Amino acid sequence: MLKESYPYYLANRPVHANSGLDVIDKYTGEVATRVAVADAAAIDRAIASATAAAEPMARMAAHERQAVLEHCVARFRERAEELAQTLCIEGGKPIKDSRGEVARLIDTFKIAAEDSVNITGEVLAMDRSARSANYRGMWKRVPIGPCSFISPFNFPLNLAAHKVAPALAVGCPFVLKPASLTPLGALIIGEILAETNLPEGAFSILPCKRDGAGLFTTDERLKLLSFTGSPEVGWDLKAKAGKKKVVLELGGNAAVIVDKDWGDLDDVVERLVVGAYYQSGQSCISVQRILIHEDIYDELRDRLVKAVSTLKMGDPKDEDTFVGPVISDVEADRMERWINSAVAAGAMLLCGGTRDGRMIAPTLLENVPKSEPAYAEEFFGPMALLAPFSDFDQAIAEVNDSRFGLQAGVFTRDIYKAQKAWDRLDVGGVVIGDVPSWRVDHMPYGGVKDSGIGREGIRYAVEDMSEIRLMVLRIPPNA
Repeated sequence: MLKESYPYYLANRPVHANSGLDVIDKYTGEVATRVAVADAAAIDRAIASATAAAEPMARMAAHERQAVLEHCVARFRERAEELAQTLCIEGGKPIKDSRGEVARLIDTFKIAAEDSVNITGEVLAMDRSARSANYRGMWKRVPIGPCSFISPFNFPLNLAAHKVAPALAVGCPFVLKPASLTPLGALIIGEILAETNLPEGAFSILPCKRDGAGLFTTDERLKLLSFTGSPEVGWDLKAKAGKKKVVLELGGNAAVIVDKDWGDLDDVVERLVVGAYYQSGQSCISVQRILIHEDIYDELRDRLVKAVSTLKMGDPKDEDTFVGPVISDVEADRMERWINSAVAAGAMLLCGGTRDGRMIAPTLLENVPKSEPAYAEEFFGPMALLAPFSDFDQAIAEVNDSRFGLQAGVFTRDIYKAQKAWDRLDVGGVVIGDVPSWRVDHMPYGGVKDSGIGREGIRYAVEDMSEIRLMVLRIPPNA
């Protein structure tokens, strides 16, 4: 299925510069293929090409931009199984989840194609005072210019799409650095974009070493930096970005409140298991903290333990696998340390907690001390924590007691509690009746506090990738 090697893309064209990056099959640990690595000179040429492409990109008619996006949608559909199998290998993502991500990739580009012909402005009423009565005002959105994108390993197709698709919709050239652990999905997107008639320099997709990637952040020719990844890296990049606009989608520590009025515990268990262990918990909005009303705590805990204990682990290429490997030995080491530390500090291990190479058994812990990293930090693996609560306001306060604020879930049938949660939870999104891991690709998505700044979702990303340009027209007295 995989090619022997993959080029990078510089100014719309494939470049077989070398085979410097090994892409590892995350389940077997073997080299699956190799990818060309861009050096600083190639990155500089890519930025120069994007700068030169800014004007022709801005001049493209909306229907031309839409045609590019529609071409991508059609080709993604034709190559859907190839994309899913590639993702399964490079990311270790179970094949069913990989197919789900391909479906979201298609949705994201489809939404961008629809929105590309609906980027509008506004007519301003200028006659609100006598001084401006003889003037007319109107504004429109114009592309901000060359953009820099850095995408993560966990959703290498759809999180790249959330940067690339709105840039194409509004007319911004871009340079994209995909994660070195999972570069193939972005390169296949580049292969498909190279089939279109985009202006030369409209896109470059450049896997590169971290120590050579500084130009993606610091170069003043770039007008926007959009980064998805860890908070430590993201805030450091923002400090180095200079005058350019910065959008950060960073980590989370997602919590769920399950109130006693929900009633259907089978439904809660099914949603919590998906939310916490889908793609081995490697999602910024993976369920990590589960707060359960004391009246239903024991029963729901026992049901969760039974469900989590039966999840199938193994080869992500197996159609029945629910939990595959985590991304690297380094991350598996960290997860194992955090689990062991929590247990040593007094937490109860309800199930899981074992490790075999990159495989971390789906883990459920109870009453983890708040000082433990498994509670306070982003675990980013197949683990969730349980704790009881007695008062709904107390539960809201506990959700907010975190440096993160991406999304939260609340299972309640009380409309007033739902409204209170929406008002008081200090997060970017509140999901009522479901887990915080739920996302649809046109909605505004992003966080507060250490979880980032700005919002994804095509319409909202287009706002970040564009600027308002005003025109004022004076009507002379004798006109």
